Amino acid sequence: MKRMFVKALSLCLSVAVLVMASACSGGAGENAASAAGSAGSASAGGKTDLKVGFVTSASGQNDNGYNRSAVEAIKTAADEYGFEYRVVEPSSSLTVGQAIEALAEEGYGLIFNLEYDFAALIDGTGAAGNVPIAEKYPDTTFVIYNDNPNVNEDGSVKYDNVYSCMFNVNEASYLAGYLAVQMNENQQALFPEGYNLAPLSESRGIGFIGGTDSAGIRVYSYGYMMGIQAAAEEYDVQYDYYPVYDAGFTDSAAGNTTTGNMYQNGVNVVFADCGNVGDGITERADSDGRLAIQTDADLDSTHPGHIITSVLKITGVPTRALIDAKISGELDGMDNLLNFDLASGATGITDLSVMTEAVADKDLFEQIKAKVNDQAEKIKSGEIDVVNAQIGETFDPSACPRVTIQTA
Repeated sequence: MKRMFVKALSLCLSVAVLVMASACSGGAGENAASAAGSAGSASAGGKTDLKVGFVTSASGQNDNGYNRSAVEAIKTAADEYGFEYRVVEPSSSLTVGQAIEALAEEGYGLIFNLEYDFAALIDGTGAAGNVPIAEKYPDTTFVIYNDNPNVNEDGSVKYDNVYSCMFNVNEASYLAGYLAVQMNENQQALFPEGYNLAPLSESRGIGFIGGTDSAGIRVYSYGYMMGIQAAAEEYDVQYDYYPVYDAGFTDSAAGNTTTGNMYQNGVNVVFADCGNVGDGITERADSDGRLAIQTDADLDSTHPGHIITSVLKITGVPTRALIDAKISGELDGMDNLLNFDLASGATGITDLSVMTEAVADKDLFEQIKAKVNDQAEKIKSGEIDVVNAQIGETFDPSACPRVTIQTA
């Protein structure tokens, strides 16, 4: 089975908030989709009769970037190609499966699902008649993100009309770990006032809080550790690493408490990969005068000066790539599992502009940013290879001799 690694794809996305008028018709499926979504049609010469549907994750289309990036990519493509599109936000009265099935029934030929819910699509759980939606609509193309459930027990593709998009966040997490050490080692120059960082004379600690003990979470942690190792080697120092893999995704108060415990152990930076639990982590970073890292969307400005960066999934890149491939006819020749790496522009860290405003020694911070960019270029060129747990690669802790794993 061929594997497509999307290496270089530049995409300029509009930053305007998408506002579209709801469309309605007599079809029951469309009414179901309209109940929680918005629709639009673009006129650009009528280059295609394709209809594109998009089901957002729970945070909705106007979030800080995870959904919005993809929606803006759809809008931009619609302006160019002239296709009709619909954006649907699932709710308590409209499940992900119902939204996908309604769009398919109404003739949307390309349907994206950004929510981590594939049961109705792949297994039929919650679908009409318990028939998998992908099986019921073989001529419809479905795109899902962050997992690859579309496989049989022998590893073969289950449905040819389902494509899985994976983000190589291991690479971006490496950059976050490298940056965390750079910030900590230069704490006196960067954060002379208004912070309460544990001094280097007492400890060197970095934490990670993940929602579940899964490959999809450890992919961040392992990349993060490898970045810590690279920077620690540069400074000839040792770091203690405090990982948690069972924080869940909803209890922000618990995240606040766990982070506080880490800070008491001398940790200065905590990486949050745990959904809403991360809100408690960043709140604690702010209140305690320490630092954190966020995930998926650019959340740096939610606690400026305390979130050093966010590890991003720039969903607009694969969304646009799949639209182009569908319209050009190239999609049929692509693998059903698509990996988008740092070079593709689909993952990375923020531009650090918020932290630039917060640090005291801006010249030093520019030097640090240049070093981070150099690491990024080495990853893109293949000089640095970062373990990717989400595709089954094994992490060997002995490869990080300057990082000692501790119990949080």
